[in-house]
Amino acid sequence: MAKDKEFVREIADIKEDFPRWYTDVVLKTELVDYGPVKGTMVIRPYGYAIWENIQQGLDKRFKATGHKNAYFPMLIPYSFLTKEAEHVEGFAPEVAVVTHAGGEELAEKLVIRPTSETIFCEMYSKWVNSYRDLPMLLNQWANVLRWEKTTRPFLRTSEFLWQEGHTLHATSEEAEEETLKMLHVYEEFVRNELAMPVLIGKKSEKEKFAGGVATYSMEAMMLDGKSLQAGTTHFFGQNFTKPFNIRFLDKDGTHKYPYQTSWGVSTRLIGALIMAHGDERGLCLPPRVAPVQIVIIPIAQKKAGVLEKCFELRDKLLAAGIRAEVDDTDNSPGWKFNQWEMKGVPCRYELGPRDIENGVVTVSRRDGGEDKFTVSLEEAIGGAKALLDKIHDYMYDKAYKFMHEHIRKVENMDELRDAVNTGNFALAHWCGDTACEDAIKNDMQATSRNMPFDQTGAEDGKCVCCGKKSKHLIYFGKAY
Repeated sequence: MAKDKEFVREIADIKEDFPRWYTDVVLKTELVDYGPVKGTMVIRPYGYAIWENIQQGLDKRFKATGHKNAYFPMLIPYSFLTKEAEHVEGFAPEVAVVTHAGGEELAEKLVIRPTSETIFCEMYSKWVNSYRDLPMLLNQWANVLRWEKTTRPFLRTSEFLWQEGHTLHATSEEAEEETLKMLHVYEEFVRNELAMPVLIGKKSEKEKFAGGVATYSMEAMMLDGKSLQAGTTHFFGQNFTKPFNIRFLDKDGTHKYPYQTSWGVSTRLIGALIMAHGDERGLCLPPRVAPVQIVIIPIAQKKAGVLEKCFELRDKLLAAGIRAEVDDTDNSPGWKFNQWEMKGVPCRYELGPRDIENGVVTVSRRDGGEDKFTVSLEEAIGGAKALLDKIHDYMYDKAYKFMHEHIRKVENMDELRDAVNTGNFALAHWCGDTACEDAIKNDMQATSRNMPFDQTGAEDGKCVCCGKKSKHLIYFGKAY
């Protein structure tokens, strides 16, 4: 055990300094490194492999719901941004503007996309003419740039990777249905792929997307009790289609403006899974997005037949669809155990001369759900997927229990303050007045997260802040 502590000594104590622990982990496990420009990050192969697995899982779901991928330019005429007043006001502080190119000043300034509603709308105005062109269901995988003042890898960087869906519909009802459908697609994905529970609901007017009619979010609880907004979907109504003059000839022979949605998740999801599942030893990765699901550690690897048997086991795991790797470096087995535990690999197989002689593999789970045990070589291969599923379920159940143990129902400001200051979400009655949100933020640096869809009893209480009759139940919490 002394060696274990020595190995992770350079990682801050998760209980004493959670932000530092997070930064240490993402750097020391080689997920990212800092880019040369302040606020940027270089996503290293191990980190990018997680993003690739997230991409694949989401892309499959998007296509199953009828969406198609496209790609739009990252440079947007500045004039596009000004067509929707609330939108430009919301993004103006974060916009990076290009004024010169090719040694000359540009006739019109260009914006490096902070988001792509405007350029999608410009093209939709050319492509949509008839009701037969609807719905328009497009998604793009891209990078965006937002000039952030305070940055942290994955959680908030000036440039990050994401997907953004932008859809058009003939009716308001169809667009609202799309907005909620994609929220539930996200919720199902993070539950079944990231082993992460979330709270879904509607954002307040104050917290909605700039230019939107309504915004919905999924809020994930991190191990320090703070919220991380893990994804959002937006109903825009006709707020963009009218300024961009997107019109279609409907079945009744009249021209109408379609209704629009937008929805997205980003590399922030990697930060979320780190802070929802990690521990004092580093990462603990959900099996379904882990770059390496099973690492095989040779014991006494210089002895005849050991490495050959390890690679044979690896090849059979790969053939079974398991992402497996053999660590055949000359480091000691103990060093390898700690290294791969810090990198969060869900499962470790140990194989040495005695194991080979007995026809078994020694198994260790990273999630801590079971002590070290042995299985037959056949079971190590045939039972690998079931074992990884078991690890996923354990991780989800653990995170679900943690989240619900850290949600408090509160009736007044003192209870609210105590809840958010001790690492909890607070479920409160709220009158709907933005002034109360502002007062809570100024008092305790907590913000409204979202309003749950189940509003049973919402009007039976009094606002947690002003004491007026309640209109909504809403979650408050400190957030990243």
